Amino acid sequence: MFDAVAARYDLTNDVLSLGQTRLWRRAVARAVDAQPGARVLDLAAGTGSSSLPFAAAGAFVVPCDFSLGMLHVGKHGRHGHPELSFVGGDALRLPFADASFDAVTISFGLRNVSDIDAALAEMARVTRHGGRLVVCEFSHPTWRPFRTVYSGYLMGALPSVARRVSSNPDAYIYLAESIRAWPDQPALAQRIGGAGWADVAWSDLTYGIVALHRARRT
Repeated sequence: MFDAVAARYDLTNDVLSLGQTRLWRRAVARAVDAQPGARVLDLAAGTGSSSLPFAAAGAFVVPCDFSLGMLHVGKHGRHGHPELSFVGGDALRLPFADASFDAVTISFGLRNVSDIDAALAEMARVTRHGGRLVVCEFSHPTWRPFRTVYSGYLMGALPSVARRVSSNPDAYIYLAESIRAWPDQPALAQRIGGAGWADVAWSDLTYGIVALHRARRT
């Protein structure tokens, strides 16, 4: 499915989010706070757009994704990033040694793994003690009237817009359904803590449409 949407993935995300994806990426970059020479694992990196801020900060970033189609577009596409070191990998069996990274981040990808808790534990395994985790994921708007409007957009407008701009519109029906079924902010924080991470906290972005969870490797 993700191979099929790779060609126009970044464009579609910008349109569907009304341009908010760029603001969310900046929030992730601030939370990761990558320093020159730091090693950052960017999981579910897709075409690598999410990895660019870390590279610009002077960090060594590894964009990793399960979809080889996404990685191919990121490496060789018209607007690709051939300078990045893309790696194909499964979030449940990461191809990296223990304590390989100073920070691990995943944006809008944790929702798509088949075992969330196992993926969080794998991220802890490859992060050094004291290292950081940053999870950026769709969540639950905190203001009830807005939540109603947002739910209507997800199940109505989002698939309709996707039919106009996406290379695989049916994938965005799955997207809407998976967002609606995702745990809320406190529930996700509890699962992160249960996977071996400490000091779990979160902040809401765009009224809670997205939540940014942060944690530390003990």
